[in-house]
Amino acid sequence: MNGAGTLPAASEPGNHLDGKPELLVLRALKLGDLLVAVPALKALRRAFPEHRLRYAAQGWLSEALGLVGGYELLPTHGLDEPLAMDAGIVDVAVNLHGSGPESQGRIEALKARWTIGHRSEHRDGPPWRNELHERERWVKLLEWHGIEADPLDVQLNTPHVPSPVPGATVLHVGAAYGSRLWPADRFAAVAAALDNAGHRIVFTGGTGERDRAMDVCRLAGLPDQAVLAGKLGLGEFAATIAAARLVVSADTGAAHLASAYGTTSVVLFGPAPPEIWGPPPGPHVVLTRAELRRGETFAVDPDPALLAVTVQDVLSAVRELGAL
Repeated sequence: MNGAGTLPAASEPGNHLDGKPELLVLRALKLGDLLVAVPALKALRRAFPEHRLRYAAQGWLSEALGLVGGYELLPTHGLDEPLAMDAGIVDVAVNLHGSGPESQGRIEALKARWTIGHRSEHRDGPPWRNELHERERWVKLLEWHGIEADPLDVQLNTPHVPSPVPGATVLHVGAAYGSRLWPADRFAAVAAALDNAGHRIVFTGGTGERDRAMDVCRLAGLPDQAVLAGKLGLGEFAATIAAARLVVSADTGAAHLASAYGTTSVVLFGPAPPEIWGPPPGPHVVLTRAELRRGETFAVDPDPALLAVTVQDVLSAVRELGAL
């Protein structure tokens, strides 16, 4: 914790257009990045109840941000352009994006009264530690600045839409990068085995992953109607995960949603270490082969740590979880 020990008082409401001081969080990343930051976001909401809270990230995350509650999304596509906030408007600026010069520069340009971030040439703060889990990283950042936070406070609000397939087993077959794509024939073998055991199987993914989901579905001998990839809005997707019997996914947003809703899950890790990105304690099993990890996130081919996970490994994990 810093030497201050207490939070500074909010600036005068009269300095802000709607009568509320502004707090802005920068984390212009993807769904999984939002979800591992939930403990920090909830801690900030508790610490600054009088502030208008904004979250700077890509616009498509708006529905997911609504599940956190209390934040408005400020559409921000990465760090290529300045944040859409004039200098001097923001009262509290929080860098949950990283500690590099790009994110620090965007935060400094806001000229906030109080800036929360890691140590830099401009400001004091905790040093960046590569070994910390992402949930722990942002919690410890806030604690250093005098804000109490709990790294296990990962729960999200109930989705505002019902699941289209309550009680289904979700196989999320896509991933943002080839390094996280477990082979389609293995997903299909898992799907067929679980279907034979009485599970109702659905396949999820984004619009660009629908063809892969269809391939997996057909390899498993299941009807095309089982493919929901490309058909669900983000709210429906969250509802599907929240109401699922089981989720099998690589290290993706689907896995982090399963963590947030306490849904039984098997998570396959490739380039990213579960020590940094893995689920919190709960009905979750992580599968990987750390000693084989190449660790190249943007690689086209699956990471060897992921390829070493077998169909039997997944089915054994499902059995261990009491879902088979």
